[in-house]
Amino acid sequence: MNFELSHEQRLLVDTVHGFIRSELKPLEDEVEETGELAPEKARAIFEKSRDLGLYAMNIPEAYGGGGLSAVDTMLVEEQFGHTTDILIRRAFGNVYEVLLSCKGEQLERWLLPCVRGERTCSIAFTEPGAGSDAAGIRTRARRAGDGWRLSGTKHFISDGFFSDFFVVTAVTDPDAGHRGISLFLVDKAAPGVAVGRDQKMMGLRGTSHVELSFDDVELTPAHLLGEEGQGLKLALNVLGRVRLAQVGARSIGKATKILNLTVEYAAERRQFGRPIGEFQMVQQMLADSAIEINAARLALLQAAWEIDQGFGPRTRISMVKVQASETLGRVADRAVQIFGGMGYCKELPIERYYRDARIYRIFDGASEIHRNVIARDLLKGNCTVFDMAAA
Repeated sequence: MNFELSHEQRLLVDTVHGFIRSELKPLEDEVEETGELAPEKARAIFEKSRDLGLYAMNIPEAYGGGGLSAVDTMLVEEQFGHTTDILIRRAFGNVYEVLLSCKGEQLERWLLPCVRGERTCSIAFTEPGAGSDAAGIRTRARRAGDGWRLSGTKHFISDGFFSDFFVVTAVTDPDAGHRGISLFLVDKAAPGVAVGRDQKMMGLRGTSHVELSFDDVELTPAHLLGEEGQGLKLALNVLGRVRLAQVGARSIGKATKILNLTVEYAAERRQFGRPIGEFQMVQQMLADSAIEINAARLALLQAAWEIDQGFGPRTRISMVKVQASETLGRVADRAVQIFGGMGYCKELPIERYYRDARIYRIFDGASEIHRNVIARDLLKGNCTVFDMAAA
């Protein structure tokens, strides 16, 4: 087992880290204060990132993307965790792998413009009554000739104000259960599509989370993504990679950044005549954070490696999702405790990191749901605990 980064991987990580430090970090306070990223600044960081080949790195080279492996993608996504959500989206793109199911005219209409940064996509799966339960959706696509008519509502659609099309889950056969769900590509400008209010969040400043409604939206066969009735399968497949990257890897990146700041503060802040880092209780909190971050990182890379080998590590992804998101929560909480009053004060970014960290245990499936997935697979004999004696 060789854990050393190759020269190419080190160059990739250093390039992304340097870009975040020089181009994105200076914008973080403005986004936090205003809740917005000015269009001209969004365009500028997109163009700089694109020129460096850093846009849509997760998409195969055949479609114009960076062609990164799963492991390389996680290395990059961990660096993404060092900045804020909206800046990641604008600089590096948010091109979901589910769009790789595009065929024929769909490539030129949706996938390729998205990879080039000419169009932006949001995932519209969540409904008021169907969050973690992806199979519980009520949005319907009823047959109309050789196409469908789409009706229903979605909410918590991240980046919905900015995106100009959506990947939407809808029931096409109510009698088929989870096999009656299909995916559709829906343009925001299509008649019958309405963007509702931006649902303000505790954190993630600058990223909109909107309500969507579909009122008898006309869909043709060209709007169907993948095969009819295969929508839930496609949705869960894409959510697996999203969970690993945007939750697992970014949680580890955020936790690492928070810990580094906390270590610096503990070495500098003096109480009772000496640095607080010399107090054993503070040392214990720092040590626990370092232990948990390193364990989560190894679990993340193992899951990514399994993907690159052609395995489908669903349970492993659930493990990483829970482990990394909860590690981030504990690391952020310890940071507030060590910083004390200043950690609770908006003058320092620790308060923001604490707020931003809380969502990671909820979105893309709450921790409790993923624990159920893990337990069910264990009980079915699909044990994913690596046993050297059984290898």
